Amino acid sequence: MPGRRHAIRGAGLLVSVALTVLGLLLVTFLIGRVVPIDPVIAVVGDRVSADTYARVRQELGLDLPLWQQFLRYVGDVIQGDFGTSVLTSRPVLEDVLRVFPATLELATAALVVGVLLGIPAGVMAAVHRGRWPDHLIRVIGLIGHSIPIFWLGLMALLVFYARLDWAPGPGRVDVFYEGLVDPVTGIITVDALLAGETDVFWSALHHLVLPAGILGLYSVAYIARMTRSFMLDQLRQEYITTARVKGLSEARVIWRHALGNIAVPLTTVVALSYASLLEGSVLTETVFAWPGLGLYITNSLLSADMNAVLGGTLVVGAVFIGLNLLSDLLYRLLDPRAR
Repeated sequence: MPGRRHAIRGAGLLVSVALTVLGLLLVTFLIGRVVPIDPVIAVVGDRVSADTYARVRQELGLDLPLWQQFLRYVGDVIQGDFGTSVLTSRPVLEDVLRVFPATLELATAALVVGVLLGIPAGVMAAVHRGRWPDHLIRVIGLIGHSIPIFWLGLMALLVFYARLDWAPGPGRVDVFYEGLVDPVTGIITVDALLAGETDVFWSALHHLVLPAGILGLYSVAYIARMTRSFMLDQLRQEYITTARVKGLSEARVIWRHALGNIAVPLTTVVALSYASLLEGSVLTETVFAWPGLGLYITNSLLSADMNAVLGGTLVVGAVFIGLNLLSDLLYRLLDPRAR
């Protein structure tokens, strides 16, 4: 019976993921059809003859009924064909694979900031509930969710780069280091270490601090708020009172017992935060000229390159779905009651 129950749950999960992916494909397909951009003109320009226009329209399958266009679109995506970018004249998938590691690097660094600051902040807010540390952390969290990230990024560049000269400017490395390291993983800090170029590594790390800190502030706000909520629930439990009565130190009660018991839901929170960082880095990359997926989608949108826009959107959606699935699997793995 347990094996059959697990099989049914697994099948249900696969069906749910398949339906979600299909919904994502449907939404991106409809977006590509309702935007006021003619894909034929985007490819051949607006000064072509009517015969050329009709021929290209037929080659793109735009003369087919809408449901046939959707099936053709799904088939192309399954084969990894997202079309060709008008902006770069390369396959969209090739472009996405080239720029995505930069987004991955930025989001990972921001997540590290969020975890290292958000979890302790949430614990301290719960322990000092109703007192000034709690109020201060909640205000910081409110600021993190309220201030537009593009404004915060511009202010950070104005203060720390233009005025104080504490941080480097936009981009991933200083100009004279560009092209010195061959892209192996696409993550420039890792590639610089693999190549033994320590100067490039430190330059890349310095450029990473400011955008990762700005993007990480939103992660700090979310993780701190959720950690506080989980900890408040645990601190009301009887086992906490029992641990204190037994004479355990307050630090051990808080950081080992209470925090240990929220590790499972907190894992899900961190995974969802990571997904949000990967999909929410568009404005950060635009402000800091960070050559990742967000900047790629923005430039493509400004150039009416819908193949690239939809391809990038699909990748972001697929990553979000994948991380949601991973968090669900980790929850089941770490908590036997969820199996």
